Amino acid sequence: MSKVALITGITGQDGSYLADLLLLKGYEVHGLIRRSSSPNTERIDHIYADPHTDSKLRLHYADITDSGSLNHLLAKVQPTEIYNLAAQSHVRVSFDIPEYTADATGMGTLRLLEAVRTVGIHPRIYQAGSSEMYGGIMPASYLLNETTPFHPRSPYACAKVFSHNCAVNYREAYGMFVSNGILFNHESPRRGITFVTRKITRFVASHMTDSASADPFLYLGNLDAMRDWGYTPEYVYAMWKILQHGEPDDFVIATGTTHSVKDFLAAAFEAGGLGDWSKYVRIDPKYFRPSEVNVLIGDASKARQQLGWQATVGMNELASIMVEADARGENRDTVRKLWTS
Repeated sequence: MSKVALITGITGQDGSYLADLLLLKGYEVHGLIRRSSSPNTERIDHIYADPHTDSKLRLHYADITDSGSLNHLLAKVQPTEIYNLAAQSHVRVSFDIPEYTADATGMGTLRLLEAVRTVGIHPRIYQAGSSEMYGGIMPASYLLNETTPFHPRSPYACAKVFSHNCAVNYREAYGMFVSNGILFNHESPRRGITFVTRKITRFVASHMTDSASADPFLYLGNLDAMRDWGYTPEYVYAMWKILQHGEPDDFVIATGTTHSVKDFLAAAFEAGGLGDWSKYVRIDPKYFRPSEVNVLIGDASKARQQLGWQATVGMNELASIMVEADARGENRDTVRKLWTS
């Protein structure tokens, strides 16, 4: 039986890499996209340029906030696997647009699960969780795992906790194959340019290639925030592994190490040969959150033991990958070897 995957959020960082991976594995891939007067498919445009894969990718206009379009799409596509990656995913912005964040990131998951149930199909479903769900209640050295209680500290995190619990509820109430992946921060050359890691690497690259026109300063917020940063292609491979597991379950995906924004700055500036980052960085209060999460570090031992998954790319290598890609002026990187090794 051929495998048919539906990816919500296919035009985002994670969705684009996941589409690459599933096409490599021979899937027929369908993506949900929202109608926009300004196309935002640049992360998947390379797929259409590849004659070997474009015939297996189909994009459909629908919206996670519109249950009618979801019902119609599911009935038409009949997916065997669904990866729900759609969300308003910027944590700081979620404080500015909390209602929309709750609708898209939280209620969107409920709409999708209910659509699957009412249409009467039986796919395996991956729900994208987030380390932000844990908040900041644990000691700095505490490894967060699947049994750690959640304490969300942003509208985005609250919406993700709701989605996580909806997935568990539909799994238990209706016997649906729904798994949660609790992914810690993961970055790549396809990361959105408003996220802190990509802001840093683009700034570094601009000073490497054309310092005359580059911005003189880089404006950031909390430099002491510590995150467990991994490489996105490895993390979407974990998503796929989660749905190949024999039973639906919840899995933390993380590197098990944590680094501050200052650490990432130092790694990126070293990769670009720029020296001391402190000469370039300025603090802007608008980038601080009303409630901060100071430290996040994940324990992916369950994924290692049950899925055979383990992160291999550390923070320093990640920063170099991103700086080099930005210096080339492209958001693509070579990951095929990573997935086939």
